[in-house]
Amino acid sequence: MAKPQSVRRVRGRKQVQRSLVLVLLLLLLSDHSMEEEKALKRMAEAFRELANAINQCPEGEEAALQLRQFSHACSLVSPLFRCLGIAFKFAELDYVAKVDDLMQASSSILTLPVMMDGDIEANCVRKAGSHTRNLLRVKRGVDMIKVLFQHMISSEGNSLKDAASKAYAQVFAPYHGWAIRKAVGAGMYTLPTKAQLLSKLNEDEASARTQMQNYVSSTGPVVAYIDKLYMSRGLGIDW
Repeated sequence: MAKPQSVRRVRGRKQVQRSLVLVLLLLLLSDHSMEEEKALKRMAEAFRELANAINQCPEGEEAALQLRQFSHACSLVSPLFRCLGIAFKFAELDYVAKVDDLMQASSSILTLPVMMDGDIEANCVRKAGSHTRNLLRVKRGVDMIKVLFQHMISSEGNSLKDAASKAYAQVFAPYHGWAIRKAVGAGMYTLPTKAQLLSKLNEDEASARTQMQNYVSSTGPVVAYIDKLYMSRGLGIDW
């Protein structure tokens, strides 16, 4: 017996719906892959724009770097900490939380200097949770990845342990207690290999080297600019 036309229509609609869901899932997976593939390039380009903004400032004047633009660039660094695994899990959690604070602050504060001057006026610069305190920690995260890339570029072999250990010792270790330093040291043995890291980022060694060098070149002026903001206001950077 032939099925009623209404039943055939219902089944037809369900088939169309299933097909649409499948297409959407494939598109989402494709977009995610494309985003991961562009991770290093997006990082390098975002910080190059920040460096250009700083370098375009007339000599003798303080660059008014946009807080939203800076926060967005820093958010692109988060996947690198995640890809490094448990050794830098503490850094990832701390970094992501503080970048998020700066991003939220950018909805009402236009530039980094204005943000810092507001905290100075409110006498809360060194208080936990202050934007200025969080900026200093975010700057160290950006700098840590820069130093890691420098050691990766200059070293041979497939291990990340030496490069990551040197980067941690140079940037983070001076501000961590004995227990954290020990935990990080143990975690270094769980790091992915260089090949595994590049695979996670969908990069080959040649393209990764180019983008890592671009990131190093671009973040140098940005880190120096932030340090100068602190030093020119008598806040120091070693706290």
